[in-house]
Amino acid sequence: MPELAKATALPVVYRCTIGAEWVDFNGHLRDGYYMVLFSSAVDALMDLAGLDEAGRKATGHSWFTLEAHINYLHEVKQGASVEVRLQILGLDAKRLHVALGLYPVGGTQLLALTEQMLLNVDMAGPRATVFAPQVAAYLQPLAALHAPLPRPAQVGRVMALPLAK
Repeated sequence: MPELAKATALPVVYRCTIGAEWVDFNGHLRDGYYMVLFSSAVDALMDLAGLDEAGRKATGHSWFTLEAHINYLHEVKQGASVEVRLQILGLDAKRLHVALGLYPVGGTQLLALTEQMLLNVDMAGPRATVFAPQVAAYLQPLAALHAPLPRPAQVGRVMALPLAK
């Protein structure tokens, strides 16, 4: 499990630099590439939790994203060095509810946030199944550490406009 210096520190699960091929004509990170960053962070989390290539082969398990919401909070430009930090919002035997925040490396300004529901899947079915023991052993203490933390303001928001009458 990542060592957390204090209860409010969130583990960094992914880092990268924004390349030219990811930005639009305004020099801003294209909206789809935010999800690429967050998807790469989920892959990195899977590796940390024991579902790297060897773990997936040994267990036959993988994770599927059931739902994802992204809040774009500040522009991200070409050349920016960014990191994705993880907060576990909920965990049961088969599902993981996470918030993944995009920040400048070492910075405090939240650039974007995704809230995701992930499902553990036995690929032989495919069907939902409980986390393998080593994966649960990684996730449960981290979830307990995150339980008292405040939820990000963006979590659970609903997007809606009133219908015209």
